[in-house]
Amino acid sequence: MHAGVEPSKTRRLYLLLRERIVGGALPAGARLSSEPELAALHGVSRVTVRRALDGLEREGLIRRQPGAGTFVTGADGAKTIVADFANMLAHLVEMGRRTRVRLIAFGYEAPLPAVAEALRLSPGERVQRSVRVRTIDDVPLSYLVTFVPEGIGATYSDEDLASTPLLSLLERSGVKAERASQTIGATLAGPEVAEHLAVEVGSALLSITRTVFDAEDRGVEHLEALYRPDRYAFQMELMRIGRGPERRWSPVAPTAFKANGRRSRPSSSPGSPRA
Repeated sequence: MHAGVEPSKTRRLYLLLRERIVGGALPAGARLSSEPELAALHGVSRVTVRRALDGLEREGLIRRQPGAGTFVTGADGAKTIVADFANMLAHLVEMGRRTRVRLIAFGYEAPLPAVAEALRLSPGERVQRSVRVRTIDDVPLSYLVTFVPEGIGATYSDEDLASTPLLSLLERSGVKAERASQTIGATLAGPEVAEHLAVEVGSALLSITRTVFDAEDRGVEHLEALYRPDRYAFQMELMRIGRGPERRWSPVAPTAFKANGRRSRPSSSPGSPRA
């Protein structure tokens, strides 16, 4: 079998089995066919089958029991972070508490023109650049490249960044994040990112570019993030407002949580979402 064809066959088999598990066709507790049986059924090599199963196991969708076989744990085995789109800054701190981070790079450098423009830096001003991989239950979630003006970045260390959410560090330095400009798109995983996120090269990723500003509209953080779409999703609640032909969809305030964990209705009026 041609070596260049194998990765695409691995991806197809992985997606096929994943769809059957998530969709319920293969329920929790079901025993998968053996590797030779799957290879014969789908017309691929055992190496392809093994790699596809490796991906499902990393997601927590299956478990291998030596001597007994491979069993489905169910879609609940793969935890996903769901972000409240209307309350993004608060969500970032909460996600920092629920996940772990591994710091890959940390240093100071001259910014690229696009970064300098996004942060509205003065000529010659440097930035602190960091690269982190965030995980949930030891499974990679995101690949984060962050740029912070040097004057702000100098207020914390690499050890701080490896253990504390960046937004908390910014606030500790006296920065008050007021608003953020964010763009969401999609891209494909290159070799380095694919290795860190434990996905195949060329896998689809969620791409987020965000610049955070303080009360004086100065850029305090620029983020270029890549997320595994099977681990991260956005949620937004909308409500129809207006009358007649002007009737439209509008975001509503973030859903609040009562002490018992049950959701409560938003307290603000429709069309007046909180910042």
